[in-house]
Amino acid sequence: MRRRQFLSYLGLAGATGALLIACNGQPVVETPNGQADVPAGEQTLVIYSGRNEELIGGILEQFQTDTGISVDVRYGDTAELAATILEEGNNSPADIFFGQDAGALGALQREGRTRSLPESILSRVDPRFRSQEGEWIGITGRARVLDYNTELISNESELPNSVWDLTEPQWQGRVGWAPTNGSFQSFITAMRKIEGDERTLEWLEAMKANDAQVYRNNTAIVEALGRGEVAIGLVNNYYLARFKKEDPNFSVAHHYPQGDIGAMINVAGVAILNTTDAPEAAETFVEYLLQPSSQQFFVEEVSEYPLITGVTQPADQIPLAEINPPNIDLSDLADLEGTLALLNQAGVL
Repeated sequence: MRRRQFLSYLGLAGATGALLIACNGQPVVETPNGQADVPAGEQTLVIYSGRNEELIGGILEQFQTDTGISVDVRYGDTAELAATILEEGNNSPADIFFGQDAGALGALQREGRTRSLPESILSRVDPRFRSQEGEWIGITGRARVLDYNTELISNESELPNSVWDLTEPQWQGRVGWAPTNGSFQSFITAMRKIEGDERTLEWLEAMKANDAQVYRNNTAIVEALGRGEVAIGLVNNYYLARFKKEDPNFSVAHHYPQGDIGAMINVAGVAILNTTDAPEAAETFVEYLLQPSSQQFFVEEVSEYPLITGVTQPADQIPLAEINPPNIDLSDLADLEGTLALLNQAGVL
C-alpha cells in the first residue's frame, strides 16, 4: 500500500512530517526483570512514537536508566509514522511502533508488519485491549465519556442514558463535539462497526440538525463546558483530570453511559515490527511499559487508565471494570477512510 493511500486509509492524508529526537541511556547489563541480558552500550531500540514527548519522554528516559538499552525516538503523527513504516518496507530501522490509537496498530498488523508477542506479555492485559492475533498490545486505556457542566445539570437523573438521546429536543444547541478530532473519528468508526453505516449516518445528521456545537478538539470542549457554553460534551476521560489538577472546583464532571457506544474504550499501544534486529530488547521495552511503576506513571502523569491490575487509581475515577463498553475488536478501528466519507456525507466536516 502506498504512503498516501495508507494516510487516506487512516483519514490523515494531510498529516505533518515527524521529528527525529535521540535519547542516550546509561550502560547497564541486566534488564529489570532479569529475563534477558543486554550488553551495555550494544543495544539501541528505534521507536516510532505517535505519542508525543511530553507524554512519554519521562518514562523513556527512565527505561534507559533502568535497563541500559538506548532508544532513538522518532516522534510524529500516529498515521504518518505508520505510513512511513510501510513506505520503508524491509529497510525500516524501526523496532517498535507506539501508536496513540488501536486503529493504526491494527492496520500495520493487516499489512504483515508486526510480529507476535509472547504469551508472558499478552497475558498481562485483558484480551479486549490487545490484538486477537497477539501482534500488538494496549499500554493505557482511555474511555469515551459525556462530560457535563454541574451547574447547568445539577441533577444526574437529567443526564442522557445514551449518545442516541443527544438528538432529543432538550439537548438542542447544548452539546459539544469535535468532528475533525482523531478520537472522535475513532468513536464514529466504532459506531459504524457496531451499528452499521446507515444508523451512524442517521445519528450524525440528527446531531447536526440538533445544532451540536463544533469545537476543534477535546480540550476546547472541556473549556467550553467550564464556561457554560454547552451542557454536555463528547470527549475522552483524561482531559477533565488535567483541568481538575489546576482547579479542583472546576464545574465539570464525567457521565458514563452503560453498555453504550458512548462508553467505548480505546487504547494507546505498541507493536514490535517484523524488521527489528533486537527482538529481546524490544520485548523488554514492552514488559517495562506494563510493569506496575510504569503504569502508575501513566495514571499520575497522563491521567489514562492502567491496563494491568494492582495499580492505584484516583479515588474519583471509575475503574475500567465498572464501565460496560461495547464489544468491539479494536483492530477494526483502522477504517477511518470510510468514517471520513460518512462524516462528509453527513455534512459535519
